[in-house]
Amino acid sequence: MKTKLIAPSLLSADFGNLQRDIEMLNNSQADWFHVDVMDGRFVPNISFGFPVMKTVQKHAKKFVDVHLMIVEPEKYVEEFIDHGADLVSVHYEACTHLHRTVHLIQSKGSKAGVVLNPSTPVLLLEDIIADVDLVLLMSVNPGFGGQKFIENTYKKIAETKDLILSNNSTALIQVDGGVNIDNAGKLFEAGADVLVAGNAVFSSESPERTIELLKI
Repeated sequence: MKTKLIAPSLLSADFGNLQRDIEMLNNSQADWFHVDVMDGRFVPNISFGFPVMKTVQKHAKKFVDVHLMIVEPEKYVEEFIDHGADLVSVHYEACTHLHRTVHLIQSKGSKAGVVLNPSTPVLLLEDIIADVDLVLLMSVNPGFGGQKFIENTYKKIAETKDLILSNNSTALIQVDGGVNIDNAGKLFEAGADVLVAGNAVFSSESPERTIELLKI
């Protein structure tokens, strides 16, 4: 799979015109759809669930990347895969039996990712890194869009890359939170493969042009 990918977050889309925004991304240089699911328990916010996933499944023509910010994600991963998720990422902090959940996701035909909050050290992934398809590093505290980027993320990218290489893993590194035109290039240079951008894309005058600039 190629790297230097852009995954606009539908959390920042216009839900009154969701089909329009999905079609815009279909026709743009965006690579993935990023779907943020929040339950109001693991994070202090509630986003959306399966009804919105049905709309994404119906209209999205690109890879669908689902980020579960929920407690007990193992109860729901199969249904998200049934609703079109090509990749399901679960939080290290929310998943008691991470190895089991990762292999459950993969057994259902989806790729599996593990997510780390900003304060969670990368070294905790040593025993799972060879099994996962992606590591998502949160560069803001999860729960809300439009937050300021946490600079320590660059260090965590380097640590994650070292862990991947030392364990012969093929996992991609994804970064989510505060990504914009100003830091995208530096994040890719640091070793990120996939950048999630929500506010930067959907609040811009030309989302398509912003996506192009994020990839430069």
